[in-house]
Amino acid sequence: MTVKALHDGKDLFFLLQVDGDYAYAKGNNNKCPSVALMFPIGDHATYHNMGGCKEGTNSCTSKTCKGHEVDMMHFSIGNAIPGRLYGGNLIDNRDGNGGDRFGHLVDLYAWNPHCRYIDGIGPSGNDSSAQNNWKGAWWHTIFTDHSGFVEEDSPYGSDGQKGTYLFEFSRPLRTMDRLQQDAQFTISGSSKMAVAFWYPVDGNPWHGSGHFSINCDWIPLDISPGSSMLSPGGSGDVGGAIALLFSVVSLCISVFVGYRVARPKGIPFTPVGTTMENL
Repeated sequence: MTVKALHDGKDLFFLLQVDGDYAYAKGNNNKCPSVALMFPIGDHATYHNMGGCKEGTNSCTSKTCKGHEVDMMHFSIGNAIPGRLYGGNLIDNRDGNGGDRFGHLVDLYAWNPHCRYIDGIGPSGNDSSAQNNWKGAWWHTIFTDHSGFVEEDSPYGSDGQKGTYLFEFSRPLRTMDRLQQDAQFTISGSSKMAVAFWYPVDGNPWHGSGHFSINCDWIPLDISPGSSMLSPGGSGDVGGAIALLFSVVSLCISVFVGYRVARPKGIPFTPVGTTMENL
């Protein structure tokens, strides 16, 4: 798998490329490829055991597992049309959760594999302020129809054809989360991430723990500050910009001086008293 990431100062973008024969079974997520991203939130969150909290299903809470929170995005493509955007939508976000009823590109959090929940839903009850902040799409290089598919075109291609799966995702660097369910990223800051991929080997449905991983531990994710590069004629461009700046400043000074000279004299200035009122 090849993973690429960048940001534009507002959103974080990911591109995942996986070489694999085309496999798709409409409506059956476990017989289609699936991908997930995971980021640590809590200071004690481990890559192994999805956060590493030792509590069981009936005892894991935001208190008993505090510090083991991980943020996750999971995309199962069984109901997703290639090239279409899925994830956060008005209907699910209105209901205050990280679900996606259209394409199953969901926003999750977890403390371990047995304590994994959609944002806004968990052992402490539902919270109506949660959102699905992810958006994403998928594609496969065997597709020859670039004008766009519709649902009736499924399965979109023939099983077994060699090619590459492409997944694209985006999410804001920072979210409105107040429940430790989303990782927060800062420019010039460092974080970690993990990437998992499920595939129906020999046509057999995959199961939850049967995934491939890009690494056996966290991989670094550095949110570098933006930089600009000058073109080969950059020095001339800089000189021109400086000359333009001086021209603008000179023009402003000339206008100001002209105004001062032409302004009628002897008219006293009377300040107007103002008070701020509560509106």
